[in-house]
Amino acid sequence: MVIMIQCHRPLIACVLNLYMSRSYARLPNSGRRLVCPVTKMELSNTELNPSIALRNTIDEWMNRNEAAKLDVARKSLTSDSTESDILQALQYVDEICQRSRSNRQVVRRDGLIIMIADLLKNSSTKVRQAALGTLCSIAKDDNENKVEIAAGDNIRTIVKFLNHGQTQEKEQAVSLLFELSENKALSERIGSVSGAILILVGLSSSKVENLLIVDRAEKTLENLESCEKNVRQMAENGRLQPLLRLLLDGSPGMQLPMAAYLGELVLSNDVKVLVAQKAGSTLVNIMKKGNREAREAALKALNQISSYDVSAKILIEAGILPPLITDLFTVGSNQLPMRLKEVSATILANVVASGARFESIPLDHNRQTLVSEDIVHNLLHLISNTGPAIECKLLQVFVGLTDSSTSVQNIVDAIKSSGAIVSLIQFVEAPQREVRMNSIKLLNNISPYMGQELADAFRGNFSQLSSLVKVIVDNNGISEEQAAAAGLVADLPMGDSVLTRRLLQDGAFAAIISKVLRIRQGEIRGGRFVNPFLEGLVRIVSRITFVLDDDPDIIAVARDYNLASLFTDLLQMNGLDVVQIVSAVSLEKLSQQSKHLTKILPAPSPGLCFSIFPCLSQKTVATGVCRVHCGICSARESFCLLEGKAVEKLVACLDNNNEKVVEAALAALSTLLEDGVDIEQGVMVLCDAEGINPILAVLCENRNEALRQRAVWAVERILRTDEIAYEISGNQNVGTALVEAFRHGDSRTRQVAERALKHVDKLPNFSGIFSKMGAQ
Repeated sequence: MVIMIQCHRPLIACVLNLYMSRSYARLPNSGRRLVCPVTKMELSNTELNPSIALRNTIDEWMNRNEAAKLDVARKSLTSDSTESDILQALQYVDEICQRSRSNRQVVRRDGLIIMIADLLKNSSTKVRQAALGTLCSIAKDDNENKVEIAAGDNIRTIVKFLNHGQTQEKEQAVSLLFELSENKALSERIGSVSGAILILVGLSSSKVENLLIVDRAEKTLENLESCEKNVRQMAENGRLQPLLRLLLDGSPGMQLPMAAYLGELVLSNDVKVLVAQKAGSTLVNIMKKGNREAREAALKALNQISSYDVSAKILIEAGILPPLITDLFTVGSNQLPMRLKEVSATILANVVASGARFESIPLDHNRQTLVSEDIVHNLLHLISNTGPAIECKLLQVFVGLTDSSTSVQNIVDAIKSSGAIVSLIQFVEAPQREVRMNSIKLLNNISPYMGQELADAFRGNFSQLSSLVKVIVDNNGISEEQAAAAGLVADLPMGDSVLTRRLLQDGAFAAIISKVLRIRQGEIRGGRFVNPFLEGLVRIVSRITFVLDDDPDIIAVARDYNLASLFTDLLQMNGLDVVQIVSAVSLEKLSQQSKHLTKILPAPSPGLCFSIFPCLSQKTVATGVCRVHCGICSARESFCLLEGKAVEKLVACLDNNNEKVVEAALAALSTLLEDGVDIEQGVMVLCDAEGINPILAVLCENRNEALRQRAVWAVERILRTDEIAYEISGNQNVGTALVEAFRHGDSRTRQVAERALKHVDKLPNFSGIFSKMGAQ
């Protein structure tokens, strides 16, 4: 056949030219001379008589010719052929497929689709690209061809080109997938190929791929949306719009599975916000009005969305709070099953954690809010009458409400009025860790407001206090629960000697001091909870210094634990203001005991010369005797600041930006100047530690009334030393600060300031004049 065609090629060409001249002859007269395309002879008219027989002959010939060429192509589409022959054959198949659908059907009937699909695994990049392009032409508008192309693992092979192929291969592969995806049955198969939808989602949102690839990927995904399974996969891979469209605009039968599936997804925070904006109101309405199955699906979806504070606030605006409270409080035949009440409680906990101002969000027409007394009482009642799962979430709700400075007082007042503190404390012994942790966090939040109530409750059941100690001294790192437990115990009234003794009995102080030292030395490392944990530990240890006057045995405890040295060391923890404040306050209280604890040596007997000539007698200080306390002192035994090398460290704290640190340090230093010690020597100790000028600076800065009172008192004591008073008398800043204290301070401060002004001759000393007048 091929030979025959070659022999008659001139004749066939002539016939084809005559056949095609019909169209040429019918062209409008453009003014040019009309000629025969073959003979070049001028034509007198353009009217031609069509020859159906000739046309059929030509069509028959062309079909036989294309069939022959396809046969040649078939023989070239094997791995044994050269790359050039394969490419030529693919080019021919591609061309004839683009001409007509009937040609594409011929290609399928002749078995070429399978052969071309096999070439997708060829080692030549050019062959693979040509094969993809040819298959794309074969697939166009022909479902049967598409099905055959998708046979076996061909779809998986095509998908691989999307991820690993070169740019041209990606273009051809995504175009082929687009063609295949127009067949709904094949859409599900494409989606079932592992990674296919993820790759397409990535390509559709890519900013580096060319526009053709991005456009084809997007259109392919749109086709794949016809399959519900694919919609779910798209949602898993961050393409939520198809799912949201079905949820918002689909039939009730479609809304339910979409809402249910939304509840199973793990969503990024950005996606949670998107879903809340698009579907939040719809889900809330389903939760309000749907049947139990629909409400369950909506609740699970809302649980997912509410776990991010931004999306939770959007849900609050959508009105989620009233139906949540209704679900939790409803009892009887209409109540939700406990498993769904648990979901409602979880959503409420998520919403509360968003930090919204719940005291201004009404729940009903009575303008009650989440922090109204009745609502809080009902929530407290639920905590005591449900299982651990709901207990945990409702405790978490209260943790969120008490984290807020604007709502904590409402919760505290409601807890007091309900008498619920005893029932709340019992959860510190709960076997479920989450319940116990949320209970401790809640009690820690309210402890600054309910310290005495908590102390009373713990005295009624010491085992609960012991349980807190066990949490604190646990050796598994530093957890949020430990930090909260330490803060809770630290907030109990410091002067409660009963609780302090119980802590001693439980061995709490020894274990806690050991933890403090290990944290200080870097043996225990923690994350974001290490600082609040350490602050709580130090505050607990400081309890000992608040009951030193109550029981001599406590003095022995302070000695055993060498508290003076411990707190002196902790003064150096710059950046931890609470630790420095507590350490300075504790050193103040310890130092106040020093004058009682120093060992006074007996005075030496005067010799004969001193008896005869008493004028030769001078005040002497025995070697080893403390200058300030006039006895034998040490940091461990008498808590002496001087012997414990604490003075310089306290002076350094006077430069702190935190006024409370400065106040605590100044109070501790002032114990060196109080009655019962050698004040002059105390002043000298401050001079040696270069502490005089910092104290004067505190006075001059006049940061707050409490600091001014302490500074005025200390400066008056310092000015009793004549040499210092003489030097300071010319300091206008000090004089002005003392005058301001004299004018504006309370009665006690004014009296002290008056004495100080007399030391620097700013006020006349009338007492001396009056004594002379009385003598006359």
